[in-house]
Amino acid sequence: MQYDLARTELGKTLGITAKMANRHGLIAGATGTGKTVTLRKIAEAFSDDGVPVFLVDVKGDLSGLVNHGQFSGKIAERIEQFNLGGEHYLNGYPVSFWDVFGKTGIPLRTTISEMGPLLLSRLLNLNATQEGLLNLVFRVADDKGLLVIDLKDLRAMLKYVAENAKTFQVEYGNVSAASVGAIQRALLTLENEGAANLFGEPALNLDDWLQTRDGRGVINVLNSEQLINSPRMYSAFLLWLMSELFEQLPEVGDPDKPKFVMFFDEAHLLFDDAPAVLVEKVEKVVRLIRSKGVGIYFVTQNPLDLPDTVLGQLGNRVQHALRAFTPRDQKAVKSAAETFRANPAVNVVESISTLGVGQALVSFLDEKGMPTPVEIAYIYPPKSQLSPLSGEERTTWVKDDELYPFYKDYVDNESAFEVLNAQADLAAVQKKQAEQAQEEEENGILGSLSRMIFGTKKRGDKLSPTEQMVNSVAKSVGRNIRNEVTKQIMRGILGALKK
Repeated sequence: MQYDLARTELGKTLGITAKMANRHGLIAGATGTGKTVTLRKIAEAFSDDGVPVFLVDVKGDLSGLVNHGQFSGKIAERIEQFNLGGEHYLNGYPVSFWDVFGKTGIPLRTTISEMGPLLLSRLLNLNATQEGLLNLVFRVADDKGLLVIDLKDLRAMLKYVAENAKTFQVEYGNVSAASVGAIQRALLTLENEGAANLFGEPALNLDDWLQTRDGRGVINVLNSEQLINSPRMYSAFLLWLMSELFEQLPEVGDPDKPKFVMFFDEAHLLFDDAPAVLVEKVEKVVRLIRSKGVGIYFVTQNPLDLPDTVLGQLGNRVQHALRAFTPRDQKAVKSAAETFRANPAVNVVESISTLGVGQALVSFLDEKGMPTPVEIAYIYPPKSQLSPLSGEERTTWVKDDELYPFYKDYVDNESAFEVLNAQADLAAVQKKQAEQAQEEEENGILGSLSRMIFGTKKRGDKLSPTEQMVNSVAKSVGRNIRNEVTKQIMRGILGALKK
């Protein structure tokens, strides 16, 4: 089966082969050349075949997916040009809207534990020493059976580790007070960016994204208009999502069609300033996740935004126009041209700079997994409404979603913060009780000595200076007597044991 997506001027239909859709893809091109329309059209094709989709909406203009498009203007012209079936071509789609901040979609959360120390270090912009301490904190939490769900749990764990540094030093390594302070400050910065909304429960169950409705795959749209303003949080979340899918989904080999497809817009943010170990992790996940039936499609302005190790794994490619104004732009054009399988009839380097809006250089994998020769083609128009929903329409759609009641309210379950605070409160109570018991014992000795010397006094009678001095001496004597009695008892016990 083939998902028809484009047509050449000679009438040749081009599309992604269903069984090769999990070999990943790239949608590239300058701003305003049609990347978002291409993303939308490919997502619709997957949904039509019953494949669930996740896509990132960084501009807030994809909400119109829920309604069928309008048979007018350029859309109508293109439908008639390619004889796509007139008004019957248009359609709306099953969509679930999500939002980390819970304003324009179902609240989307994960937990600190699920994010893990590697991605959290990226999120907090920690150095190697601070990342090592964060790993130590996670290890202590695991060994103590403490759940680290949200930011206050992580703060509680950092405080607990710092206060018991000597206890953990032998088993886990040195605990640097400076590193603890640096992580705590980074958490404050992260919280100011709104990360408190990202961490908590109920956390996302990925099964809720692998749904179909009336035979079509649900398109899960993550509104990222606000999230994109925090690039590290944006990239860490997407990397977590890939990792979770890789770890949770079973091996399916090469299915007849993908089980799930993800579209990552502004893909360069996943790799900007990323440490080598993180890039290696992404490269590994991209390479292996196809065996789980998952396809990943990166959307970016320039192919050079992606590491070569990742770019080389993207078999299905749609290249919109690039503008070669600077030496870097010219290098990008040449690099993009070199990634396509040559076609004698197409001058790729020249064509990339002259493509019109809606045109693209296209190369998809055939049934044998070989890239087809590059072609210049027109991308089919989307079936859904191009204009976004109004705020009121979107709110109504979100609240009518069957998943909304489960995720809408934050639930603060018992975790590290509550457990450690309870332990601290218990320790404080026990300490106070011990102090009271000691004071009562000393007062008992004091009272006896005072009555022997001065006789019984009535309640409220003031002590003379001499009596106060005697009381002080008596308290000291009482303490020494108690200590001496204890020593005598212990010597007696030890002597009996020796016999």
